[in-house]
Amino acid sequence: MPRQRKGKTSSEDVPMVKPTEMSGKKGTGKPLIEISEEEQWRMINESGILKQIPKPDQQALDASLGEGGSEELTFGEEVADMLLYLIPFSFLLLMMDILIHYQYSRRPTRGDLLERMISGVPILAIFTFYTLRYKSHRRVQFVLFAISIISGCRLIYQINHSNWLINMKQCPPLATVWIFTIFMVDLGPAVLSLLTVGSFVWWKELKIIL
Repeated sequence: MPRQRKGKTSSEDVPMVKPTEMSGKKGTGKPLIEISEEEQWRMINESGILKQIPKPDQQALDASLGEGGSEELTFGEEVADMLLYLIPFSFLLLMMDILIHYQYSRRPTRGDLLERMISGVPILAIFTFYTLRYKSHRRVQFVLFAISIISGCRLIYQINHSNWLINMKQCPPLATVWIFTIFMVDLGPAVLSLLTVGSFVWWKELKIIL
């Protein structure tokens, strides 16, 4: 019979130990190589993995955002914003109508005030709605700037040279439009508009307070 070598042992005789048990025996759970967080980010950047991640479609992002980077408002939200501006400026129109009557020692009747509001508020509402919708456009800003100068100069010139009947009819809407356009334009054009009107008043030697 052939002799069995004592130096060799079968695989069944070798005890099998799991890696977790071996690490537990050693008492250390640390990795073989420790890499700092800064070094990890440097390796990721050099590998170019972040560049391969697809970015969101820029056109789809621009479509979801309105001009100027703001979200487009719905029609209901635009109407709500218009009402927030229309209410105070409608009262401003009413106040200017009352003041111009008392300026010429006349007391306005309810019919006069009602006629003013019925004819003026719808026009003011449409003007306010479209101004709020497009006021971020440069062309609209230029138009508002021009209207503010024209209405301001016209208002003060008319008060100084027109008769009381024309002033009672035209001064309240002119004053309302002037204040509204100054409120809607940007700060720089608003200051420039006021300086232009002031220069016109000084040039024509007009009086602001009669």
